Amino acid sequence: MKSRVWVVMILGAAVLATAKTSAQQTLTAQDRADIQELSAKYAKALGGCAAEDYADVFVPETGYFASNIRGEVVGRERLIALVRSERHCISSAAQAAAGPRAVPTVVIESTARAVTGRAELGAAGYYADEYVKTPKGWRIKARTVITGQEQKANLSVADVTAIRRLAGTDLGQFDDVYVAGPDGVKRFRTSGVALGLSADGVTGRALLKNDGGFYEDVYVRTQQGGWRFKSRAYVAADAAASASTPRAQP
Repeated sequence: MKSRVWVVMILGAAVLATAKTSAQQTLTAQDRADIQELSAKYAKALGGCAAEDYADVFVPETGYFASNIRGEVVGRERLIALVRSERHCISSAAQAAAGPRAVPTVVIESTARAVTGRAELGAAGYYADEYVKTPKGWRIKARTVITGQEQKANLSVADVTAIRRLAGTDLGQFDDVYVAGPDGVKRFRTSGVALGLSADGVTGRALLKNDGGFYEDVYVRTQQGGWRFKSRAYVAADAAASASTPRAQP
């Protein structure tokens, strides 16, 4: 009899824990409105070159923006540098020509694991987001751009995230890349691995810390669905310089 009681108690606790988890992910109408407002703030800050405001829509310190060209840009300082390096933010003429940015509607999905969103960008692809509620309201935990070309190559957010982890973006071995703008000032370009597409598969380039050289990678999807290196070539600093490879800012 005691064993039955314990089973009932354990099952009851499990049901309560599951219900609690589900309740934590239940979104009110206000939650959904606040998450939509994040997209509006994001677009306004990026279009208006308000770098600090842009960084404010992300989770402090750990929130990130990711794209093939920019890599995985983590943390407030890098997010600010990203905006300040945008082409339309470098010159007033380019900024005037850019005009206001459209605010895409986010399709929000809430599960027991996460609150996510997808915002279509037309031929440019889409934003794939993950949000968390902080003491200061909803913030973007991660925003990843999947381009139209990446969509055609059947790449998802899970794919590009897996590729970056395979390459080693979270191991602290890669340097940020800075390049000179039209005014000759070095500005932030890429953090971690910059990705591309080729006939061989997905390509990657990552600058090594305290080295000056970089890795040139090719990644392929295996029959089991996971990603593996097809090749990884180390290019030494001297060769990197002669190839006009972007270098890290001193």
